[in-house]
Amino acid sequence: MFRTIDWDGSDVVAIDQTLLPDRTVMLHLHEVEELAHAIRTLQIRGAMGLGVAGGLGLALAIRRAQERGADPVRAAEAAATVLGATRPTAANLFWGIEHVRQFLAQDVEAAVDAAVRLIDADVVANRALAESGADLLAELCAVTDGPLAIMTHCNAGALAAVEVGTALGVIGALEARGLVREVLVCETRPLLQGARLTCWELTRMEIPCSLIVDSAAAGLVARGRVDAIVVGADRIAANGDVANKVGTFSHALAARHAGIPFIVAAPESTVDLACPDGAAIPIEERAAEEVLGFAGIRTAPRSVGALNPAFDVTPAGLVTAIVTERRVIRTGRGERPSQLRHGDEETVVEEETLVEEQR
Repeated sequence: MFRTIDWDGSDVVAIDQTLLPDRTVMLHLHEVEELAHAIRTLQIRGAMGLGVAGGLGLALAIRRAQERGADPVRAAEAAATVLGATRPTAANLFWGIEHVRQFLAQDVEAAVDAAVRLIDADVVANRALAESGADLLAELCAVTDGPLAIMTHCNAGALAAVEVGTALGVIGALEARGLVREVLVCETRPLLQGARLTCWELTRMEIPCSLIVDSAAAGLVARGRVDAIVVGADRIAANGDVANKVGTFSHALAARHAGIPFIVAAPESTVDLACPDGAAIPIEERAAEEVLGFAGIRTAPRSVGALNPAFDVTPAGLVTAIVTERRVIRTGRGERPSQLRHGDEETVVEEETLVEEQR
């Protein structure tokens, strides 16, 4: 699997996700404004991918400023403002930007190095998360009865990261153990990230999958067709409330009704301890045109408008557990991300340590 997002020493290189699954085209983004446009239009997307993109955006600004004889620190600060305005719900985006910003006062080359190190750190974190999530599901589900049917929503695979991904990383780790019978993929209206991206990834991974419309999910869960639900997250509040692609909340309700695990897989960088609860998470409202038509053709009456929230918030009490690269937070039992136990202060380690551990 090629890397979804990378750095070639001068430009940000990323796959254009809006063209999948029909075409695989790599973007070479030379300017910060080009990167910001790619993020806004979902050419680059996914929680972890946005974190890496945010950090690399500052490296991009530094390199262009150096070429033009401008102030690289001022250019990086301006880039932080531009990039931070693109996707308000995505905690990882702001985390990646702030992570690199802290090196600016030290030295701009140190900031570029920090941005580039985010790439390998993301891979390492997601591999660790995937194995931990697979361990948890093997524990929670009756795997002695045979392989599992797993449901997922939107796309939280390699395309949402650098490699591996979160929810699909967990599924991939389960598949490697022979514990996946089938993955039920919600199409994920209105932009069909499940149909276009997740099915594409699972096909490449040779994992059996079936596409379902979003509104079929609850009924299939209630009928016993699903053993567990695994999703990613775009922001996790201090109390364990989770923002993810709109439609996730209803899946969590269905899982609670059916008594099956509902697992959120996300790196520590998605946890926003400054955000007390889900009510404080900003919800991105996207263009009405995404709902009012399909493939450029208007399907709704011209007189009708639309509400198009990109995310919803699932209360912590409906989440069986949040799995990160460092811990399992069983929110369904009352545990919270903000409840740091002894030694947990060190779980959000610098990316250099993560990479070194993997080596």
